[in-house]
Amino acid sequence: MSDTAQLRDETAASQSPSTPRTSRRNLPTSSPILFSSSPALGSAALPTNRMQMSSPVQQATDATDGDRTPRARQAIGDSSPVNYVSSSSPTRATAPTNELRTEVPSSSSGLFFRSSRSVPGSSSQNISRRGDIHSEHLGSIPHRSRRLFVNENGETVHDSASDAPTFPRHDHTTSDAPAAGSNSIRMIWGTNVSMQDCMSSFRNFLTNFKRKYRMWADGAEESDTARVGDIADELQYVNMMRNMRLLGVTSLNLDARDLKSYPPTNKFWHQMQAYPQEIIPIMDQTIKDVMVEQVMEELQKKRARQTHTRARSDVSSSQPAIPSSERNDSAMENEQRVNNQKEPDLLADVETRTYKVRIFGLDSTVNLRDLNPADMDKMVSIKGLVIRATPIIPDMKEAFFRCQVCNHTVTVEIDRGKIAEPTLCPRQVCKSQNSMQIVHNRSAFSDKQVIKLQETPDNVPDGQTPHSVSLCCYDELVDVCKAGDRVEVTGIFRCNPVRINPRQRTIKNLFKTYVDVVHIQKVDKKRMGLDPSTLEEQVSEQVTGDIEETRKVSAAEEQKIRDTAARPDIYELLARSLAPSVYEMDDVKKGILLQLFGGTNKTFEKGGSPRYRGDINVLLCGDPSTSKSQILQYVHKIAPRGVYTSGKGSSAVGLTAYVTRDPETRQLVLESGALVLSDGGVCCIDEFDKMSDSTRSVLHEVMEQQTVSIAKAGIITTLNARTSILASANPIGSKYNPNLPIPQNIDLPPTLLSRFDLVYLVLDRIDEQADRRLARHLVGMYLEDAPENAAGSQEILPVEFLTSYISYARANIQPRITEEASEELVRSYVEMRKLGEDIRAAERRITATTRQLESMIRLAEAHAKMRLSEHVSVGDVTEAVRLIRSAIKESATDARTGLIDMGLLTEGTSASERRRKQDLKNAIVALLDEMTRQGGAARYSDVLRRLGEQSGGQVEGNEFAEAIRTLEQEGQAMVIGEGARRSIRRVTGL
Repeated sequence: MSDTAQLRDETAASQSPSTPRTSRRNLPTSSPILFSSSPALGSAALPTNRMQMSSPVQQATDATDGDRTPRARQAIGDSSPVNYVSSSSPTRATAPTNELRTEVPSSSSGLFFRSSRSVPGSSSQNISRRGDIHSEHLGSIPHRSRRLFVNENGETVHDSASDAPTFPRHDHTTSDAPAAGSNSIRMIWGTNVSMQDCMSSFRNFLTNFKRKYRMWADGAEESDTARVGDIADELQYVNMMRNMRLLGVTSLNLDARDLKSYPPTNKFWHQMQAYPQEIIPIMDQTIKDVMVEQVMEELQKKRARQTHTRARSDVSSSQPAIPSSERNDSAMENEQRVNNQKEPDLLADVETRTYKVRIFGLDSTVNLRDLNPADMDKMVSIKGLVIRATPIIPDMKEAFFRCQVCNHTVTVEIDRGKIAEPTLCPRQVCKSQNSMQIVHNRSAFSDKQVIKLQETPDNVPDGQTPHSVSLCCYDELVDVCKAGDRVEVTGIFRCNPVRINPRQRTIKNLFKTYVDVVHIQKVDKKRMGLDPSTLEEQVSEQVTGDIEETRKVSAAEEQKIRDTAARPDIYELLARSLAPSVYEMDDVKKGILLQLFGGTNKTFEKGGSPRYRGDINVLLCGDPSTSKSQILQYVHKIAPRGVYTSGKGSSAVGLTAYVTRDPETRQLVLESGALVLSDGGVCCIDEFDKMSDSTRSVLHEVMEQQTVSIAKAGIITTLNARTSILASANPIGSKYNPNLPIPQNIDLPPTLLSRFDLVYLVLDRIDEQADRRLARHLVGMYLEDAPENAAGSQEILPVEFLTSYISYARANIQPRITEEASEELVRSYVEMRKLGEDIRAAERRITATTRQLESMIRLAEAHAKMRLSEHVSVGDVTEAVRLIRSAIKESATDARTGLIDMGLLTEGTSASERRRKQDLKNAIVALLDEMTRQGGAARYSDVLRRLGEQSGGQVEGNEFAEAIRTLEQEGQAMVIGEGARRSIRRVTGL
């Protein structure tokens, strides 16, 4: 009950500043809020001497108070009257001054007042302002707002018809000046939102928000908050700002759900989403003020400790003096001098930085196709797939001009992308026409990037094409995401008019929409994280930091993952949890599970060896309706940066990259294809057998070198495609023929098949008991909407925990091969090679190649990574060998002999098939020698008939024709004539 009462008191306290009666009661008569702002840039009344910039009232005050010296404030324009400390009125006491800008929202604040740019080389606020807000409060567009002031009775005190963002211009000599100055409040134009209320509410949130408020909003009870102890009463954002100051970070990631869960800021939460253009700069300034307060409190405590220490040293000085030879006075003086230097440096460091709030976690996410004019200038949250990101664009913030006649310089602010070039030199003695020339290397620029965001395939309605929207990222958000990332973006939805002609000011009635990004989040709890070892060394550390930022694993979650990894049945548990709706297929699931974990990418420095891939490629081949596509869909949903494509609807450039014209610059640019977008993830390709030959040819380089070489339209480059490929293929006749090898069943070249680490045959065999179990499994899914596995009630991990487990292993575990494991790898490889020995055959069968050895290494590393082990053990190698043998046993078995022969995958034919073809050629040559002994030629049909009689069986016509073509290529026979008159002549004497 005490916490509830305390929260009620805090709510009342936060709402009290909204009363206009007490908002400015303590303002002095000479407050700068009552004076007009300085003239704009280029005005004739602009002062040129820094010593003559004080206001008339300030001069009069200085005359009466000779001891006071004008002191310029930091971060305020040089020509502004608020540069000087106002003195007290003769009839009123001096009000306590405060350096913080959120105490009284006056025009002296840099938040509301745009200082003039009269003095060249002056400190610029415009350089460090936010590019995603473009607010006039931070020195932006002066004519975009009008000011309205009301008194405590709701009556208008001053309605400024001027476009200048200034306060009411009352005469300071009249009697209504103090009344108007004390009762006017600052409003956002067109609304009844008080800026002072916003400042006080957000300050209250930053300093008083505790974790328990969010826990209560999420449905937790008071007993739950009491159970967690001190964590519930932790001042979350106070600690975050302290860490920001210690680490030098300038961005505060603010969860909007925290604002909503804190009762005093519930109204502020609605205002922030409705008016982000005005509210976000207020939040930025409030953060800076709170951090300045923290620094000042720490400095005061430090000075108090130093005073206490000095007092103790004075007391100890009453003791007998220490000989000068034993004292180190210089060291003490140096230490004191260093401490005195650090104090102003710490405060100056905070004051000179520009702090920005990054808001995320809005209640609802808007689909890209649902964005409409009602969302203009409001904060929205959208999700999508990044399909293109431009290079970093220098966005000019201030233009620097120099007069070619008198060398006078002036800076001009950029107004909505347009440079207002001065047509007249502002110097009074010059006034030259069209003499100002821009100096680019003296102008101020900021980083900008344009990103194209597209709807994800799972959010596109049936029969519709995906919508896209442009994102504008500034400063720290540049290069945060790249093509292929699935992101959730929080930003401000904006529109810009489109010109009919770029050289004319005439615009169309159509507007171009885009989103100014405030926050980008790459986390998806149902998707895995990237593997840092996949990328190059120079960016692996940055990627590791991004993973830690987007997928923060708490200590409790890490302990849960470690406890799960310690279970003896972890391998079976993870395999059951992968696509639980698919019945059985245990070995296939285990192979795909190890593919998700992946091996370790290695680069050997000795001899300039190339990079060895750690990604595992898997091919599923078999009959229709065997759940191949369902497995691909499941893997696509949880894989990072995954792209799902079909073989029939894919082209070679669609998989790699294609050249198109940029709609903005009209230049030829490369657009990434499916394989490049899947860099660092898994690319799922369905209907792999229906790809054209030109499309499949690009996969050879991708699957082994993991790069895509492009040379088209004057663009010559190499793109990274460090991806694992999971493909499925159906047989040619829609039914797998066990009498034919895999290359003849699915019509894939052997060179491509050999690049798959695991090739699984998924056949539809007729078995009454297995069919009954499968039918019960499928019917049970429709009845209970839950997968029923073979054991009935075995444990299955949730998909969120499964992806978290795999992501943790990929990011933190990089196993190394031990000596015992290396010996086991060598022994297993030699044993697999021995399987090809046959004393009855003149030619040995190939049962394993070096690619199988590399596959063993990758699978063993993935199995060790699955156990969260830093070392590859003998058991990992044993399981890897078992998976490879089980896959080879089905995919590389010769149908004629029943023996394993890797020649089926590497060459397309087995050793027995090659031996049989050679015997057929020898028989044809012997028969031709016999039939053409007297010279001449033998009829084609007679040779085929005689050959069948000698062999005791019928010889297939296509096999005979292939043997004759081979003999022609070897120069041993020649076919003459056509049709029925075709004959074969023996060629000898060569």
